[in-house]
Amino acid sequence: MRSGRHRRNGGFGRWMWRAMLLVLAWLACVAGWIVWIGHRDDAQPADAIIVLGAAAYDARPSPVFEERIRHGLNLYRAGYAPVLLFTGGYGTGARFAESQVAQRYAVRQGIPEDAILIETSSRTTLQNLVEARELMRERRLRRAIIVSDPLHMARALRLCRQLGIEATGSPTPSTRFRSFQTQWKFLLQEVYFFHRDLVARVA
Repeated sequence: MRSGRHRRNGGFGRWMWRAMLLVLAWLACVAGWIVWIGHRDDAQPADAIIVLGAAAYDARPSPVFEERIRHGLNLYRAGYAPVLLFTGGYGTGARFAESQVAQRYAVRQGIPEDAILIETSSRTTLQNLVEARELMRERRLRRAIIVSDPLHMARALRLCRQLGIEATGSPTPSTRFRSFQTQWKFLLQEVYFFHRDLVARVA
C-alpha cells in the first residue's frame, strides 16, 4: 500500500514538474515574440501616424514620450503620412493633456497645426487606440502607423487588430528603457498584459 502511494505521489510530482516546464516555455515564447515584434520596423505609406501617449510633466513630455514624439515627427517628415495623431489625456492634476503637450512640441518643431490631430480623454493604451479610431473614422482615414516603445509594440498592434484598425508598427529606434532592470520590468508587464488581453473584452 505504501509503495502504491509513493508511486502515485511520484507520478503527480512528475506531472506538476512537466506542467511547470510547459508554462515556463510558454512564457518564454510570449516574451520572445514581444521582443521580436519590437525590433521590427514595418512603416509604410499610411493615412496617419498614431503616437501613443506617455507621461508628461506639465507642458513638457517625459523622456519616454519625447522619444515617441520625435520618431513620429521623423516619420511625418519622411513623407510616410500627411497626418500626425497624438493620443493621451490628462494625468492627475495636470494642466495639459499628454496629446496637447505633444502637439505643442510638434508645432515648435515646425509641423503645421493643420497636420495634427489630438484626443484628450484617454488614459490607457486601449483608450488611446479607441479614441484614435474614432478620429480616423470621422476623417475617413484608413491606414495608420503606430509609434511606441519597442516592448510596447506587440500589444499595441494586437489591440489594433481587435479594434479593426489597419496598422503597421514603427517602434522608436531608441528607448529610455535602457537598463536591464527597466527593460526586464517592462517586458514582464507586457507578458502580463498579453494574457490579460486574451480574456478582456475590447470595444
